[in-house]
Amino acid sequence: MCGIAGWVDFERGLREEASTVRTMVGTLANRGPDDEAVWTDERAALGHRRLAVIDVDGSPQPMVAEEDGRTLAVLVHNGEIYNFRQVRAQLESLGHRFRTAGDTEVVLRAYLEWGERCAERLEGMFAFAVWDPRAGKLVMFRDRLGIKPLYYARAGRGLVFGSEPKALLAHPSIECAVDTEGLAELLAYIATPGHAVYRGMREVPAGHVTVVRDGSVTETRYWTLPNHEHPDDLPTTVDTVRGLLQEAVSSHLVSDVPLCTLLSGGVDSSAIAAIAARSVTDGRRPKTFAVDFEGHTERFRKDFWHEDPDAPYAAEVARHVGTDHEPVVLRTADLADPVVDAAALRAQDLPRPIPDMDRSLYLLLRSVRQRSTVALMGEVADELFGGYQSFRDPTLVDTANFPWVTMGLRVAPHGMSTGLLDPGFLKKIDVPGYSAQRYAETVAEVPRVPGESDQEHTMRVVGHAHLSRWLPLLLSRDDRLSMAVGLELRVPYCDHRLVEYVYNIPWGMKTADGREKSVLRSAVADLLPASVTQRRKSPFPVTQDPRYGEVLRDRFNAVVADPSSPVRPLLDSPACTELAKEDRPIAVDGWGERRNVEMVLQLDAWLRHYRVRLDI
Repeated sequence: MCGIAGWVDFERGLREEASTVRTMVGTLANRGPDDEAVWTDERAALGHRRLAVIDVDGSPQPMVAEEDGRTLAVLVHNGEIYNFRQVRAQLESLGHRFRTAGDTEVVLRAYLEWGERCAERLEGMFAFAVWDPRAGKLVMFRDRLGIKPLYYARAGRGLVFGSEPKALLAHPSIECAVDTEGLAELLAYIATPGHAVYRGMREVPAGHVTVVRDGSVTETRYWTLPNHEHPDDLPTTVDTVRGLLQEAVSSHLVSDVPLCTLLSGGVDSSAIAAIAARSVTDGRRPKTFAVDFEGHTERFRKDFWHEDPDAPYAAEVARHVGTDHEPVVLRTADLADPVVDAAALRAQDLPRPIPDMDRSLYLLLRSVRQRSTVALMGEVADELFGGYQSFRDPTLVDTANFPWVTMGLRVAPHGMSTGLLDPGFLKKIDVPGYSAQRYAETVAEVPRVPGESDQEHTMRVVGHAHLSRWLPLLLSRDDRLSMAVGLELRVPYCDHRLVEYVYNIPWGMKTADGREKSVLRSAVADLLPASVTQRRKSPFPVTQDPRYGEVLRDRFNAVVADPSSPVRPLLDSPACTELAKEDRPIAVDGWGERRNVEMVLQLDAWLRHYRVRLDI
C-alpha cells in the first residue's frame, strides 16, 4: 500500500519541480514509510511513498518502462492486485518480460498492452496513474468499488493529483476553500461520485478511468453495478455466497509480510476470521484483534444501537476458530488524547460526525500495526446484505431521500450533528434539499428489473444508494485511518464478483428468516457459534464512560468561550451558551447531544488547522 502524487503541465516545464512534488508526496509519508522517490520530465512530475507488502525488496516506484532509450510510460500505483500472477502469465504469453516479482510491473505492462482498458483485467483495490509521453497524456484509474482513493484538481494548463486532499493542498496553486455545495456534501454525510468537499477538487469516481490531455479532462466508466434478475433459489444462493466469499478471502491472504484479521464478534468479521483461519496451512495460529474499552463490559448499558458488548463474542469466535486473539483495550484518556484527536482529523482532512469512533479505530489500527502490516476486515457486508436499520425501517426507505439522512433529520431539522449550528447558516446550506436532489440522481441510475415488484425495486434502489453513496464514506475512513499508521486494510466483501451477485439477490431472499443478513448467516452457519450467527447487528462500539462526557464538556466550553474560535460564526449562539452554562458532563448515551458537540469541536479544529476559507 502506498501514497501517490503528481503534476502534469502542458505549458510550463516541470524538470525542475521535483521539490514541489516531493512536498506533495511528503504529506503522504505515513502511507508509505518504506521508501520515497520522485520522477520528472518536461511535462510530468510523479511522486511515490511505498509501504512494501509484496516483492518487498523490489518493485521501486515511480516505475518506468523504456525501449531503446525511449520512455514508454511511467507508473505510480497504490493498492494490491490480487490476480496479478494470472495477468502476468497472460502478458508473458504475449511477449512481455519482467524484472520484478510484484504486482506493480504487472500493472505497468498491462497498460502497455491494453491501454486505457487495462483496469478491466485487474482484480483488487487500486488507484494508479500513468504518464504516457508517447501520447502526451496522463491516465488515472480507480478500482471498481473505490477502495483506494485518488483526487485531482486543475492547475493552469495542467493538473495535480494525489491519494489524499492534503497532497493537493500542498501544491502552491491549490487553495483550501469550501463552498456551499461542499458544506452540504459534508453535513449531509453522503459521497456523491466524483465530488470532493474542497472547491475545485474531484475524486476519480469508482470504476472509472480519467484521461488528461492538453485542454481536456475526460472520465469514462469501465464498471458499474449490474441490474438483472436473480436466477437462483435460496439454497443455491446460500451455497454461491459461501463459495464467492471463500474465494474472496483466499485471494486477500496473499502477502509477503505479517497478516491478521480484525474481529468484532459480529457475523461479518467473524466469517472472515473463520475462513482465513481455515486457509492457514503452515500450522501457525492466525492473529485476530478486537477493540474494547476499559470497563466497558462491566458498565455496559443497552441502547438503540447496541444490544450487548462485543468483547465476549469476539473471544468466543477466536476460541471456536482457533486464532491467537488479542483485545486492544482503550482507556478514556486514550480517546481524549488531543494528539490522537489531531491525528485522526489530519488523516481524513475533514471533520466527521462520529470522531470518537474514528479515534477508536485509529488507536486499534495503530496497535495492530505494531504486530502486523496487513489486516483483513469485515466492512461492506452490511451494505451488501442489508444489515442496517436504514434498510429495515419502512419509514426510512421510501422518503425521497437517503435513509440515513432521513434518520438524521428526525434527530435535528437540518440533519445529524447539526443541532448546535446556526439556523440561518444551515438554511443556506440546505442539507435536506441538497441530499434529496442527490438521491433523485441515485434513483435515476437504477433501472427496474423485469418482473420486479414495487417493494423489491425500492429495496434495490436502497441497496444501490448504500453501495454508491454511503459505502465510499466508510472506505475513505478505513483507508485514511489505516494508512495514517502504515497499515494496509483489505476488505474481502468488496470483491466485485461477490458484490455483483449479492446486489441482485431479492430483498425477500436477503431477509428470508425475517432477520437482517439471512443469506450471509446461513452461508457461514457451520463456521461460527450459533450465538454469533443469531446475534443482532451491532455497530462499531462507542465508550459509555461518563468521564468522556466530562472531556467533551471542557473542550466545548473552551471553544464557546474563545473569541478567536473560527467556528463561532457558524454556531447557534443562544443554544451553545445555554448548554455551556449547564454544570454536567455531555451525555454520552444516545447520539443527539454527543454528536452535536463533537461536530462543533471537529469544525473548530478543521477550520483552525487547515485555515479553510468558507465561500458561502
